[in-house]
Amino acid sequence: MLGKRSAPSYPDYVPWVKGEGIQQLNVLLAVAETGSMAKAAKQLAISQPVVSRAIADLESTFGVRLFDRSPQGVEPTLYGRALLKRSLTIFDDLRTSANEIEYLADPTTGELRIGVTEPQAALVAAIIKRMSREHPRVTFDVGLADTHTLIDRYLRERRIDLVVMPLPPTVEEDLEPTVFFLNRLRVVVDRRTHWARSRNVTLADLIDEPWCAPRLDTVAGAAFVGAFRASGLNPPRIIVTTISSRLRNELVADAGFIVTMGDGELFFYAKRLPIKALPLALPTEPRPIGMVTLKNRTITPAAQIYPNKRPSGPVASGPGQVRTHAPPQSWRQEPLAQ
Repeated sequence: MLGKRSAPSYPDYVPWVKGEGIQQLNVLLAVAETGSMAKAAKQLAISQPVVSRAIADLESTFGVRLFDRSPQGVEPTLYGRALLKRSLTIFDDLRTSANEIEYLADPTTGELRIGVTEPQAALVAAIIKRMSREHPRVTFDVGLADTHTLIDRYLRERRIDLVVMPLPPTVEEDLEPTVFFLNRLRVVVDRRTHWARSRNVTLADLIDEPWCAPRLDTVAGAAFVGAFRASGLNPPRIIVTTISSRLRNELVADAGFIVTMGDGELFFYAKRLPIKALPLALPTEPRPIGMVTLKNRTITPAAQIYPNKRPSGPVASGPGQVRTHAPPQSWRQEPLAQ
């Protein structure tokens, strides 16, 4: 779902809508997406003169040119981009209304489009597992990308309903964050190593061990380096840097590497992998994990259900320990402070 595209992305066309104005907006979206009157006609299974007439009628209605024409195709003008932006909202609301009507007719149905950063994939899988048991006819479309791509290219363009990700201290005014739990960074080892049996281990003891760390140009990488510096140490020699949770998990479970992992990931992966968090308190602030939606956007019934189906969030209870209960009431289901 989240592959690279050379042009802006628009919602799927809605061929079943009625009414001349909606049909014209439908054509507008198709022309903007394909960059060609002929390709838009083929996409919509109508003739090219019908497409040309619809665009001409819109331009006549608004009294401005919506597309610049050239031998290479068409490109939206400033006015065209403004109308496209509002058309995205209209069609998104139509889709949401259709889903809501379908849900009211049968509460076990619906569609949920989720964007997620890789470290939160296990959390999303757990929620889908629970939702699928209770609502077996709900379908899911899940895409993986970095937070900027998910927010700017997919959520704001209304191609997904929500994003599950680490939440920043502040968010932009058009976004609505909801906190699931607080995520503290842990030092994690293979539980079959002697380090897993150590009770008084320090970062200084681990400085010469093989480390797999987040890329240092990421928020997680900065927290990793900051933990050592706050302890009066230079960062260790890092053998592997990666943004891949899967690679990190393979290295700690099978190759003897030492890694860092958030409470949220540890909550899920410690049940499946031979790993253990050391009784070592890193001097880093916990970071909230949650979901982000668009403010003032009507979301689908499935998206409304989603946050209520998450497992109890992991909350730190001490060095190397994770308790499995809901986060404090002051954080639960509340928007992050602006």
